[in-house]
Amino acid sequence: MNNILGLISAFLGGAIVGAGAALLFAPEKGSELRTRIADILRKKGIICSDSDVDALVDKLTKDLQAEVCD
Repeated sequence: MNNILGLISAFLGGAIVGAGAALLFAPEKGSELRTRIADILRKKGIICSDSDVDALVDKLTKDLQAEVCD
């Protein structure tokens, strides 16, 4: 049972990182991307200011760069 939970967790984690990478590396202006991320979060009921979205994008970018370099 623990193996199945580990496999599901790894899959979901990979899917989240992959989706983040796809959003961050898409050929789109940064301002448009940040607006799109904010819109998606607001539709999900998560209220974020522009500075919150900028901080989220910066953190995801750093995390992705760290994974690529490892």
